[in-house]
Amino acid sequence: MTAISSPKTEIPLWRQVQRENFTRFEPLADFLELSQELRRKILQRPAFPLNIPKRLAAKIAKNTLHDPILRQFVPLEEELLPFPGFVSDPVGDEKVRRSKKILHKYQGRALIVATSACAMHCRFCFRQKFPYETEEKRFDEELGYIRENTSLSEIILSGGDPLSLSDGALANLLGALDAIPHVKRIRFHTRFPIGIPERLDASFLDLLASVSKQIFFIIHCNHPKELDEDVTTALKKVQYLGIPVLNQSVLLAGVNDNERTLLALSEALLEAGISPYYLHELDQVEGAGHFSVPTERGKELIRYLQENLSGFGVPRLAREISGQPSKTFITN
Repeated sequence: MTAISSPKTEIPLWRQVQRENFTRFEPLADFLELSQELRRKILQRPAFPLNIPKRLAAKIAKNTLHDPILRQFVPLEEELLPFPGFVSDPVGDEKVRRSKKILHKYQGRALIVATSACAMHCRFCFRQKFPYETEEKRFDEELGYIRENTSLSEIILSGGDPLSLSDGALANLLGALDAIPHVKRIRFHTRFPIGIPERLDASFLDLLASVSKQIFFIIHCNHPKELDEDVTTALKKVQYLGIPVLNQSVLLAGVNDNERTLLALSEALLEAGISPYYLHELDQVEGAGHFSVPTERGKELIRYLQENLSGFGVPRLAREISGQPSKTFITN
């Protein structure tokens, strides 16, 4: 009698692509054709692990440490330099943690830390030292908190990156949020489409289309080199569902702290129908001090954008101050 084997679950393409990420030093250094001298300036065993999608690594100039994409994702020895005021929890997440996976910081909205997993590890990530809950896969406690707090009209899905979750897990979470009457809006905060646009596949798009609440899709892109036709085409599919797509950037020394780069970034975003939303000052997390840009320089850059773009193409310069009831806008 022949045994009947159960059908194998097909691995989504985006998961297959994700397996090509560089997570070890030597293969990435070889791929980037780095000299031995340059290799000595890279941290081989950083506290915050290396993780960069191959498609982003392919955009990095060879044999240099000054490429704007490399600086965002490759751990350099500057991370070991001490900077006064740089701490493990610069935005005060721990103070507003209401359950293992929910942060309630601002009036009317709360944030679900959906997962610790990301498509990539940004070297300036303000949650790189966050004590994630990784054992409990469900969101029962968080959903209970949201149901009981009728003042909450907006829920933010963050992490990590919420698109790291499977479609099944996202379907359960979105379905539960969709059934809560006082929740009116759901926001995705994601870096996934920049590194692995395959994540925005038909299954995920069908899931978004099934939600009755208004969804907002916030991507994170810091440099025009991160955008390409694959990325913008994938995001256009989200826009076709009636979902606004916005971008937030972080002002980073050696990456985008110049007029030409920020203007090109806004132009590329606008061409794709993506609204420039925030230009954040760096959150002062340990290990990221070398990315810091003076506030006055940020103001200069915003003035330049105002002089060269329509108003809707100029992001708002802002910083997050722990304990404040909102983001703090920095004006000229």
